[in-house]
Amino acid sequence: MTSKRTRDRLVARLREAGIRSEAVLEQIRNVPRHLFVDEALESRAYEDTALPIGLGQTISQPYVVAKMTEALLDGFRGGSVLEIGTGCGYQTAVLAPLVTKVYTVERIRELLRKTQQRLRGLDIYNVQFRLGDGWEGWRKYGPYDGIIVAAAASEVPEKLLQQLAPGGRLVIPVGPPGRQELTVVTRKDDHYAQQPLEPVKFVPLIRGD
Repeated sequence: MTSKRTRDRLVARLREAGIRSEAVLEQIRNVPRHLFVDEALESRAYEDTALPIGLGQTISQPYVVAKMTEALLDGFRGGSVLEIGTGCGYQTAVLAPLVTKVYTVERIRELLRKTQQRLRGLDIYNVQFRLGDGWEGWRKYGPYDGIIVAAAASEVPEKLLQQLAPGGRLVIPVGPPGRQELTVVTRKDDHYAQQPLEPVKFVPLIRGD
């Protein structure tokens, strides 16, 4: 279930679903998703579906990871990315080789610890981790060329907008359960432009550590 053929089938499904970035598709092919799920779910790792990872969290559907990464990197040239919601690290592993540096924030200590070990095991070293509140972002290393949020906010967090560099892109699910919309926010010189992409389903972005 972790063979090249299985991964190629997943990539083919994502291409048919509209993912166009060959760089993103190659990362979906290369990242060993079975290492990011519980052993009991390894046989389902390359299905195009979200799966539980414990602690009330999920590993995102590969299509959604690919769509968000593609939207973030559209017109993007290297640079630094802030990731909100490290989770099991699958999105981080897909994104990290495509950018210069990833700064990632997670509010659940146990998840963060396991993900640090997992990414080191995959020789991914351009990621810096922080335990904290995703609503606050990580001001120290901003502004960021891109921000990607793997949990749904009721509104676009003001602190994240402030940490987005001019010309930068923020990809975030916005809205209450059942009415979440994947949204791209682009920072212009003196304003922010929002573009809805498609309906999605994410765990909520919780305030506080």
